[in-house]
Amino acid sequence: MKICEICGLPEELCVCEEIAREVQKVKVYTVRRRFGKLMTIVEGIDEHDIDVRELTKELKAKCACGGTAKKGQIELQGDHKRKVKEVLAKMGFSSDTIEIKERNERRGRKRRH
Repeated sequence: MKICEICGLPEELCVCEEIAREVQKVKVYTVRRRFGKLMTIVEGIDEHDIDVRELTKELKAKCACGGTAKKGQIELQGDHKRKVKEVLAKMGFSSDTIEIKERNERRGRKRRH
């Protein structure tokens, strides 16, 4: 039987990930990418405590969209800010620490006229 080094409980009963989810300061916002497409960005999730790849798969399935995990943040195709907050709250993240920002930025090349 393996024992978790952090909490000292057996790995089957380990509560480290649940505790980590409640303490995370998560920011959710949208950015406008090439060709005017919106991307929902989820950042502030500590990669050491929570499996970001698994969380990305779960969010993509619940939001019915494509996406990826890059540089410690999750990128989802489309505007899913409200849905992401609902899903994260159901997954154990504290809804008080999930911040939805209303900012639209443009990334990429600037157009010439």
